[in-house]
Amino acid sequence: MPYTYIYARPALTADCVVFGLDDEDLKILLIQRGQEPFKEQWALPGGFATVGEALEDTARRELSEETGLTNVFLEQLYTFSNPERDPREHVVTVAYYALVNLSEHKVQAATDASNAAWFCIDDVPPLAFDHAEILKTAHARLRGKIRYQPIGFELLPSTFPLRMLQGVYEKILDRPVDKRNFRKKILGMGILEERDEIETDVSHRAARLYRFNKKKYDQKVKQGFNFEI
Repeated sequence: MPYTYIYARPALTADCVVFGLDDEDLKILLIQRGQEPFKEQWALPGGFATVGEALEDTARRELSEETGLTNVFLEQLYTFSNPERDPREHVVTVAYYALVNLSEHKVQAATDASNAAWFCIDDVPPLAFDHAEILKTAHARLRGKIRYQPIGFELLPSTFPLRMLQGVYEKILDRPVDKRNFRKKILGMGILEERDEIETDVSHRAARLYRFNKKKYDQKVKQGFNFEI
């Protein structure tokens, strides 16, 4: 006879904090709920895990179903387990954060989301459930982690000028970065590959393009390399 549990168990969900970046602001992707509770209110994309499904698979499935996003950088953030966080029942959620390049990922609402849209991180509407707390936790994690892991490249196109990379750090850290010191440090790491290309269709002087060399970065990490901005 198979083993069974006699104890009641909370429901389990995965919620995703999706960050994007444009020329002006750090953005957050929200969906407008199409059903109760909190119908028509903005929320983080996410949903219930199915039996036999790993939580990261739940997160990726819900992202795809509710926003159309696939193949994005995704990392586990934190577990939120307050029994009062969902008015329906005790629901534990495992939160993830994702990083996407806005120009390469188009969003489209589907399933139980009536709308999906990007919002400036400083102008987020009231959120359903405890999603404001989840967003705050994810934003703090992003600010901390971008300084010691090269996750900022996930927000950029495959090739980019150094000006754009510097902008990633300035927008996420919310402070200016010294141009000369930043470029000297990032180029000195030896993880950027200079391309034989320059920007096109720009009103300012065209800049040289670079590419993040993940293979070289991984090799350096094995040798004890420390990424720090």
